[in-house]
Amino acid sequence: STGKLMKIALPLSLTKTTLALALGLGSATAAMAQTPSVNVATDPSFVPFEMMDQETGEMVGFDMDIINEVAERAGFEVNLTTMEFSGIIPAVQTGSQEIAIAGTTITEERAEVVDFSDPYYDSGLRIIVRADNDSVETLEDLQDLAVGTKIGSTSYDYLQQELGEDADITPFPGTADMYMALLGRNVDAVLYDAPNAAYFSQTRGEGRTKVVGPLYEGQQYGIVFHKGSEWVEPTNEALAAMKEDGTYDEIYTKWFGEAPSEE
Repeated sequence: STGKLMKIALPLSLTKTTLALALGLGSATAAMAQTPSVNVATDPSFVPFEMMDQETGEMVGFDMDIINEVAERAGFEVNLTTMEFSGIIPAVQTGSQEIAIAGTTITEERAEVVDFSDPYYDSGLRIIVRADNDSVETLEDLQDLAVGTKIGSTSYDYLQQELGEDADITPFPGTADMYMALLGRNVDAVLYDAPNAAYFSQTRGEGRTKVVGPLYEGQQYGIVFHKGSEWVEPTNEALAAMKEDGTYDEIYTKWFGEAPSEE
């Protein structure tokens, strides 16, 4: 009868629709599977590498441009989390974060617990003092002074190694606290990563601070990975390609005003 035919026809049409939907969802799922979301940690305030854009609420900076470009080329989506710098290596070590990019210096000690990419930025440590301070030029001049630095940083380790008990070394959780202490005369000087110190002295600290002395501890920054991460090799390939095709120099010039010099 017609009723029976209708009953048969209806499930058939539904089957076709369900099949079409399933195929559509399947291809969408496959596309999603091709671009996995990866947990990436960064420091909330290491200018100009990573900082909050107050207007958009987005994290911006040299590192952010680098990791977004790497992710696009290596085939993953960035699921970004910010945390204090001292917590970043432990977070990657335990696996709660797969990757971190936060102006992190490659060291043998850190490389025992995490993996690093090839170096993507050459740095070092510089001293920054108030503009009216003419007595500090070198690390030796910091003896018997109050010196600020950042918790968990290589600059803190370096100060302890070079000055130890000969100076009043005060570690701060964030760079903003550290520089405010300098401006507020709670510390006499700060030793920290050269590009960050230079950026501060040219922006919020302009006219009130100055960078002095030589570059200490030539360092290289690397992207941090959980041990054995599948993303180390694709990231290194992406970084190499970015340097080859000029993308790296474009990003560098955007944040530092000139392309890095080839030595």
